[in-house]
Amino acid sequence: MSHIANFPDPTFVPVNGIELEVFEAGQANRGNPIVLCHGWPEHAYSWRHQMPALAAAGFHVIVPNQRGYGNSSRPDEVTAYDISQLTGDLAALLDHFGYKDAIFVGHDWGANVVWSMAQLHQDRVSRIINLALPYQARTPKPWIAFMEEFFGADNYFVHFNRQPGVADALLDRNTSRFLRNLYRKNVPSVRPAPGMMMINLAQAEAPLGEPVLSDEDLAVYVAAFEEAGFTSSINWYRNMDRNWQILADVVPIINKPVLMIYGEQDMIPKSENLTDFVANVDVASLDCGHWIQQELPDETTDAILKWLAAKTATQLVASS
Repeated sequence: MSHIANFPDPTFVPVNGIELEVFEAGQANRGNPIVLCHGWPEHAYSWRHQMPALAAAGFHVIVPNQRGYGNSSRPDEVTAYDISQLTGDLAALLDHFGYKDAIFVGHDWGANVVWSMAQLHQDRVSRIINLALPYQARTPKPWIAFMEEFFGADNYFVHFNRQPGVADALLDRNTSRFLRNLYRKNVPSVRPAPGMMMINLAQAEAPLGEPVLSDEDLAVYVAAFEEAGFTSSINWYRNMDRNWQILADVVPIINKPVLMIYGEQDMIPKSENLTDFVANVDVASLDCGHWIQQELPDETTDAILKWLAAKTATQLVASS
């Protein structure tokens, strides 16, 4: 994919032994970086609505396709996608641009990477804005065993780990149908049940809910995953138990200023103990499903900019 209409051309940045495909806006705003991290199965393009507004507000906007996505490197080894590698990529990305730290914004899996970034590379993070996925406290046993015990073997997290390659092949064969069915606004009365939802959506003939993406936008995702396949991105899930081990001795408390944005209709539940682990957090909720920044782009951008402005004002007062 050499160019996406109305989206910046990428540059390819060597980091951490790989290359990341990186899209930028507001390069003239040197010294005010904000890094936007996509989720699964997404693309840097998911931030298309926020990039111009953030650049206009004075930020240098840096949006990578993280490893395994788009035209970024896709290592073969499953362990190449553990949380130390994913956060190491972002730390090295700051090094490339000459930044000590940055504001990090994450959605879905990207939020998980940003939470971990604040634990493994806390000095590189100035503020956090996360969408959809709240901080996940470490479970008593490794993640996949924990999820299998509570949600059963049909849970797609468990399935990805216990039956490697099966889901990958199915999604690769049904890329367009899967993504078209997945990118829907949640209809509360007919939400898909947990479990094998992701796999079932690759086979469903009748999608539920209003589409989130236009045909043109959907084509960007379909082209990216038809080229890259799904294995490298699913390998993020296959490192959950490894990540559980990596984070075992890391301080779980996050003290950075945080904005947590929920979608009221999202199937991911709100955290009941967020402030136990995230001491300095503000919470916002928008009337949408999981694809927050794409379902309600203007409202999402407005929430981000207002929070950043308030935090900047508070910092200026404190330092005066």
